[in-house]
Parts: sequence; structure tokens; C-alpha cells
Amino acid sequence: MTTAPAELLTVPEVMARLKVGRAKVYDLIRTRRLVSLKIDRCRRIPADAVQDFIRGQIEGGA
Repeated sequence: MTTAPAELLTVPEVMARLKVGRAKVYDLIRTRRLVSLKIDRCRRIPADAVQDFIRGQIEGGA
């Protein structure tokens, strides 16, 4: 059984999805509120991690 590969987003793509600045995205990564990985010198964020972050913010605010 194979699973579909995770969609990996760049920092600018995450910035656009969350409508926040570059520093905020890196702050979320640094504080481990947003999961990311490094491929060589490139930072990538799984699309699922962005959805999990949004879901957590919605549930935490309710």
C-alpha cells in the first residue's frame, strides 16, 4: 500500500496561505507551532502541517 506524497510548501506559499509575513512564519517554525523540514538549504512545510496549525488555532479559540 502506497500513500500519496505530502505536498511541500515554500515559506512564501505559507505566507500567502496564512496571510502573514516572513518573520511570523519563521517564528511559528522556531517555536515548533508549525512543522517544517530542511532539504539542503531549503525550508519546506508540509501542507498538512499548515492545515493542522489552522485547525488548532480554530479549536483553541473556541
